[in-house]
Amino acid sequence: MGLRRSRRQRESAQAAYEGAARAAYDGTGRAAYDGAGRAPYDGAGQAPDHAAAVELRGVRREYGRGAAAVHALRGIDLSLPRGSFTAVMGPSGSGKSTFLQCAAGLDVPTAGSVRLGGTEITGMNENALTALRRSRLGFVFQAFNLLPSLTVEQNVLLPMRLAGGGSSRQDRDRAADLLARVGLEGKGRRRPAELSGGQQQRVAIARALVTRPDVVFADEPTGALDTTTAAEVLGLLRSAVDTLGATIVMVTHDPAAAASADQVLFLADGLIADRLPRSSAETVAARMTALTAPAYAGAAA
Repeated sequence: MGLRRSRRQRESAQAAYEGAARAAYDGTGRAAYDGAGRAPYDGAGQAPDHAAAVELRGVRREYGRGAAAVHALRGIDLSLPRGSFTAVMGPSGSGKSTFLQCAAGLDVPTAGSVRLGGTEITGMNENALTALRRSRLGFVFQAFNLLPSLTVEQNVLLPMRLAGGGSSRQDRDRAADLLARVGLEGKGRRRPAELSGGQQQRVAIARALVTRPDVVFADEPTGALDTTTAAEVLGLLRSAVDTLGATIVMVTHDPAAAASADQVLFLADGLIADRLPRSSAETVAARMTALTAPAYAGAAA
């Protein structure tokens, strides 16, 4: 049941992103509106430098009621600093996808508080949440979620288009710089179908970073890639943290992917069961094995 719910949540998040994206362009790939404004990320809307990038306090998420209720999250307390790379792992049904949905404002906790970049989002209405996601959050999905009718440059600029900008020379220069950083210099006029899977994920990473977001949420970003390409993509995410000061929260099942992070959080039964500082893939895999061992399962029950 947990696995089916996680898949539905992932597909729902991707569908919502694609639906909003298509609204920013008409059928020819031209901008549907030409606002010159940048995403509301500067000035009064900017969070204090000392604020945590992600903060969850007592976050619970339940589905259903009574005896049939599913307790996906049972009370998450967590604070992640700016400029950090966190991997989230756990067995199927542990609450990984629910955690990401609640932390990113894509789902509403049953109880508790979520702050992103110092901004309390728990009580926000949907319009305010949508504006926040467009300007201050980045997303990288397993399925890339690029719009095939748009060029690579247009896909990268999409979050700015959604916020009413993305048409200025400065914005286009920003997109070109990010494409160069991810190894796609000179490919801005190509369409996604002309790129390999790894190159498409590089475009998705550039798109996630273009608004200088408070947090980039990555949901199994290497799940559809071969081992070599996955390592390259992880290197780009690591570089975004080290050289651009990005904050990344990545849900993954792959110990090799988690080994790129500054820390690994292990979820089990809707709780943070363990955590590791940056460790080898072998150490991460061993800790995952311990979490899924019969002795732990019995204790958790």
